[in-house]
Amino acid sequence: MAASLSRPPAVAATIRCMTWNVHRGIGPDGHYDFQRVVALIERHAPDVLALQELDTRGIQDLEKQPLSILSRAFGLHAVEARTIVAPDGHYGHALLSRWPILADERLDLTVWSREPRCAIGGVIETPLGRLHVRSVHFGLGPLERREQVRRLCSASPPIDAAVLMGDFNDWLGVGSVRARLHASYGAPAARRTFPSGLPLLSLDRIYARAPLAVQRAWTDRDARRASDHLPLIADIGLARP
Repeated sequence: MAASLSRPPAVAATIRCMTWNVHRGIGPDGHYDFQRVVALIERHAPDVLALQELDTRGIQDLEKQPLSILSRAFGLHAVEARTIVAPDGHYGHALLSRWPILADERLDLTVWSREPRCAIGGVIETPLGRLHVRSVHFGLGPLERREQVRRLCSASPPIDAAVLMGDFNDWLGVGSVRARLHASYGAPAARRTFPSGLPLLSLDRIYARAPLAVQRAWTDRDARRASDHLPLIADIGLARP
Protein backbone atom coordinates (compact mmCIF):
# COMPACT_ATOMS: atom_id res chain seq x y z
CA MET A 1 0.00 0.00 0.00
CA ALA A 2 1.19 3.52 -0.72
CA ALA A 3 0.19 4.79 2.70
CA SER A 4 -0.34 3.39 6.17
CA LEU A 5 -3.29 3.79 8.50
CA SER A 6 -1.35 2.98 11.66
CA ARG A 7 -1.71 4.39 15.17
CA PRO A 8 0.19 4.00 18.44
CA PRO A 9 -0.72 0.94 20.57
CA ALA A 10 -2.08 3.25 23.28
CA VAL A 11 -5.37 3.60 21.41
CA ALA A 12 -5.74 -0.07 20.46
CA ALA A 13 -8.70 -0.47 22.86
CA THR A 14 -10.79 1.89 20.72
CA ILE A 15 -12.15 1.95 17.19
CA ARG A 16 -11.51 5.20 15.34
CA CYS A 17 -14.44 6.37 13.22
CA MET A 18 -14.32 9.28 10.81
CA THR A 19 -17.08 10.91 8.75
CA TRP A 20 -16.41 13.54 6.11
CA ASN A 21 -18.37 15.20 3.34
CA VAL A 22 -15.53 15.64 0.83
CA HIS A 23 -17.44 17.93 -1.58
CA ARG A 24 -16.59 15.77 -4.61
CA GLY A 25 -12.87 16.23 -3.90
CA ILE A 26 -13.08 19.90 -4.84
CA GLY A 27 -11.41 22.38 -2.52
CA PRO A 28 -12.08 26.12 -2.08
CA ASP A 29 -9.70 26.75 -4.98
CA GLY A 30 -12.23 25.07 -7.29
CA HIS A 31 -9.86 22.24 -8.27
CA TYR A 32 -10.42 18.49 -8.01
CA ASP A 33 -7.55 17.05 -5.98
CA PHE A 34 -8.45 13.88 -4.12
CA GLN A 35 -4.89 13.50 -2.86
CA ARG A 36 -5.66 16.26 -0.36
CA VAL A 37 -8.46 14.07 0.98
CA VAL A 38 -6.16 11.04 1.14
CA ALA A 39 -3.49 12.98 3.04
CA LEU A 40 -5.94 14.07 5.73
CA ILE A 41 -7.41 10.58 6.09
CA GLU A 42 -3.89 9.20 6.49
CA ARG A 43 -3.19 11.71 9.27
CA HIS A 44 -6.07 10.43 11.41
CA ALA A 45 -5.85 6.73 10.45
CA PRO A 46 -9.52 5.78 10.87
CA ASP A 47 -10.58 2.17 11.26
CA VAL A 48 -14.05 2.93 9.87
CA LEU A 49 -14.62 5.77 7.43
CA ALA A 50 -17.79 7.33 6.00
CA LEU A 51 -17.36 9.65 3.01
CA GLN A 52 -20.15 11.67 1.43
CA GLU A 53 -20.30 13.38 -1.97
CA LEU A 54 -18.08 10.99 -3.86
CA ASP A 55 -18.38 11.85 -7.55
CA THR A 56 -16.93 10.15 -10.63
CA ARG A 57 -18.93 12.13 -13.19
CA GLY A 58 -16.57 13.50 -15.79
CA ILE A 59 -13.57 11.52 -14.46
CA GLN A 60 -12.96 8.99 -17.22
CA ASP A 61 -9.64 7.73 -15.86
CA LEU A 62 -10.52 4.97 -13.38
CA GLU A 63 -7.23 5.48 -11.57
CA LYS A 64 -8.29 9.03 -10.65
CA GLN A 65 -11.70 8.09 -9.26
CA PRO A 66 -12.13 8.40 -5.46
CA LEU A 67 -12.60 4.75 -4.46
CA SER A 68 -9.76 3.65 -6.77
CA ILE A 69 -7.46 6.18 -5.12
CA LEU A 70 -8.52 5.10 -1.63
CA SER A 71 -8.10 1.42 -2.47
CA ARG A 72 -4.56 1.98 -3.74
CA ALA A 73 -3.66 4.18 -0.79
CA PHE A 74 -5.09 2.16 2.10
CA GLY A 75 -6.59 -1.12 0.88
CA LEU A 76 -9.81 -0.53 2.80
CA HIS A 77 -12.94 -2.63 2.34
CA ALA A 78 -15.85 -0.59 0.95
CA VAL A 79 -19.61 -0.56 0.52
CA GLU A 80 -20.76 2.05 -1.98
CA ALA A 81 -24.10 3.77 -2.62
CA ARG A 82 -24.50 5.23 -6.11
CA THR A 83 -27.50 7.48 -5.55
CA ILE A 84 -27.17 9.32 -8.87
CA VAL A 85 -26.05 7.47 -12.01
CA ALA A 86 -25.28 9.41 -15.20
CA PRO A 87 -23.78 8.47 -18.57
CA ASP A 88 -20.40 9.87 -17.52
CA GLY A 89 -20.21 8.46 -13.97
CA HIS A 90 -22.00 8.35 -10.64
CA TYR A 91 -22.42 10.22 -7.37
CA GLY A 92 -23.08 9.04 -3.82
CA HIS A 93 -21.33 8.02 -0.62
CA ALA A 94 -19.39 5.10 0.80
CA LEU A 95 -18.58 3.25 4.01
CA LEU A 96 -15.04 1.93 4.28
CA SER A 97 -13.42 -0.28 6.91
CA ARG A 98 -10.07 -1.69 7.89
CA TRP A 99 -11.88 -5.02 8.36
CA PRO A 100 -14.29 -6.79 5.98
CA ILE A 101 -17.87 -5.47 5.98
CA LEU A 102 -20.25 -8.40 6.38
CA ALA A 103 -23.96 -8.52 5.52
CA ASP A 104 -23.82 -5.11 3.85
CA GLU A 105 -27.10 -3.22 3.52
CA ARG A 106 -28.62 -0.32 1.61
CA LEU A 107 -31.73 1.31 3.05
CA ASP A 108 -33.70 3.57 0.69
CA LEU A 109 -34.21 7.03 2.22
CA THR A 110 -35.46 8.79 -0.90
CA VAL A 111 -38.43 11.02 -0.07
CA TRP A 112 -40.97 12.12 -2.69
CA SER A 113 -39.24 13.51 -5.80
CA ARG A 114 -36.26 14.93 -3.98
CA GLU A 115 -32.64 13.87 -4.55
CA PRO A 116 -32.16 10.10 -4.12
CA ARG A 117 -30.74 9.19 -0.70
CA CYS A 118 -29.94 5.97 1.11
CA ALA A 119 -28.24 4.62 4.22
CA ILE A 120 -25.47 2.09 3.78
CA GLY A 121 -24.00 -0.19 6.39
CA GLY A 122 -23.06 -3.62 7.54
CA VAL A 123 -21.61 -5.72 10.31
CA ILE A 124 -17.89 -5.45 11.04
CA GLU A 125 -15.79 -7.79 13.17
CA THR A 126 -13.50 -5.55 15.24
CA PRO A 127 -11.23 -5.85 18.29
CA LEU A 128 -14.22 -4.57 20.31
CA GLY A 129 -16.39 -7.37 18.95
CA ARG A 130 -19.03 -7.38 16.26
CA LEU A 131 -20.38 -3.90 15.42
CA HIS A 132 -23.17 -2.70 13.15
CA VAL A 133 -22.20 0.50 11.34
CA ARG A 134 -24.37 2.77 9.20
CA SER A 135 -23.49 5.81 7.10
CA VAL A 136 -26.02 8.41 5.95
CA HIS A 137 -26.29 11.62 3.96
CA PHE A 138 -29.65 13.19 4.79
CA GLY A 139 -31.57 15.63 2.59
CA LEU A 140 -31.83 19.40 2.80
CA GLY A 141 -35.54 19.74 3.61
CA PRO A 142 -36.79 19.57 7.25
CA LEU A 143 -39.79 17.36 6.38
CA GLU A 144 -37.56 15.22 4.19
CA ARG A 145 -35.18 14.62 7.10
CA ARG A 146 -38.05 13.75 9.43
CA GLU A 147 -39.18 10.99 7.10
CA GLN A 148 -35.62 9.79 6.59
CA VAL A 149 -34.95 9.51 10.31
CA ARG A 150 -38.28 7.72 10.77
CA ARG A 151 -37.31 5.09 8.19
CA LEU A 152 -33.80 4.81 9.56
CA CYS A 153 -34.86 4.26 13.17
CA SER A 154 -37.63 1.86 12.12
CA ALA A 155 -34.97 -0.42 10.64
CA SER A 156 -33.35 -1.48 13.89
CA PRO A 157 -29.71 -2.63 13.80
CA PRO A 158 -29.41 -6.41 14.15
CA ILE A 159 -27.10 -6.11 17.17
CA ASP A 160 -26.94 -3.72 20.13
CA ALA A 161 -23.40 -2.45 19.46
CA ALA A 162 -24.14 0.07 16.72
CA VAL A 163 -22.51 3.16 15.21
CA LEU A 164 -24.31 5.72 13.04
CA MET A 165 -22.42 8.50 11.32
CA GLY A 166 -22.60 10.87 8.39
CA ASP A 167 -23.78 14.25 7.18
CA PHE A 168 -27.23 14.81 8.71
CA ASN A 169 -27.77 18.25 7.12
CA ASP A 170 -29.65 19.13 10.29
CA TRP A 171 -28.72 22.57 11.56
CA LEU A 172 -31.71 22.98 13.88
CA GLY A 173 -30.73 22.82 17.54
CA VAL A 174 -33.92 21.04 18.55
CA GLY A 175 -36.57 19.03 16.77
CA SER A 176 -37.88 15.58 16.03
CA VAL A 177 -34.86 14.51 13.95
CA ARG A 178 -32.35 14.95 16.77
CA ALA A 179 -34.79 13.74 19.40
CA ARG A 180 -35.50 10.48 17.57
CA LEU A 181 -31.82 9.82 16.84
CA HIS A 182 -30.98 10.54 20.47
CA ALA A 183 -33.65 8.10 21.62
CA SER A 184 -32.35 5.36 19.30
CA TYR A 185 -28.59 5.89 19.56
CA GLY A 186 -27.89 8.21 22.49
CA ALA A 187 -26.08 11.55 22.48
CA PRO A 188 -23.80 12.06 19.48
CA ALA A 189 -20.26 13.27 19.09
CA ALA A 190 -20.60 16.58 17.28
CA ARG A 191 -18.38 19.52 16.46
CA ARG A 192 -18.89 22.53 14.22
CA THR A 193 -17.92 21.35 10.74
CA PHE A 194 -19.65 23.61 8.21
CA PRO A 195 -18.68 25.75 6.41
CA SER A 196 -15.09 24.62 6.70
CA GLY A 197 -13.61 28.14 6.39
CA LEU A 198 -15.63 29.41 9.37
CA PRO A 199 -17.42 26.45 11.01
CA LEU A 200 -20.78 27.43 12.47
CA LEU A 201 -22.98 24.34 12.11
CA SER A 202 -22.71 20.78 13.45
CA LEU A 203 -24.00 18.96 10.37
CA ASP A 204 -21.71 15.93 10.73
CA ARG A 205 -22.19 13.61 13.70
CA ILE A 206 -21.18 10.21 15.07
CA TYR A 207 -23.47 8.17 17.32
CA ALA A 208 -22.32 5.16 19.35
CA ARG A 209 -25.06 3.11 21.01
CA ALA A 210 -24.50 1.24 24.29
CA PRO A 211 -22.55 -0.87 25.05
CA LEU A 212 -20.35 1.51 23.01
CA ALA A 213 -19.42 5.06 23.94
CA VAL A 214 -17.47 7.90 22.35
CA GLN A 215 -14.24 8.36 24.30
CA ARG A 216 -13.16 11.54 22.51
CA ALA A 217 -14.01 13.47 19.36
CA TRP A 218 -12.36 16.19 17.32
CA THR A 219 -12.09 17.79 13.90
CA ASP A 220 -9.24 19.12 11.77
CA ARG A 221 -9.17 22.68 10.45
CA ASP A 222 -6.61 21.74 7.79
CA ALA A 223 -9.44 20.00 5.94
CA ARG A 224 -10.74 23.40 4.84
CA ARG A 225 -8.18 23.20 2.01
CA ALA A 226 -9.87 20.08 0.64
CA SER A 227 -13.65 20.48 1.18
CA ASP A 228 -16.44 22.78 2.33
CA HIS A 229 -16.93 20.48 5.37
CA LEU A 230 -14.50 19.60 8.11
CA PRO A 231 -14.32 15.94 9.08
CA LEU A 232 -15.50 14.58 12.42
CA ILE A 233 -13.31 11.95 14.05
CA ALA A 234 -14.14 9.95 17.17
CA ASP A 235 -12.49 7.18 19.17
CA ILE A 236 -15.15 4.70 20.26
CA GLY A 237 -14.73 2.10 22.99
CA LEU A 238 -16.83 0.05 25.37
CA ALA A 239 -18.81 2.16 27.82
CA ARG A 240 -17.32 2.30 31.28
CA PRO A 241 -19.40 0.59 34.01
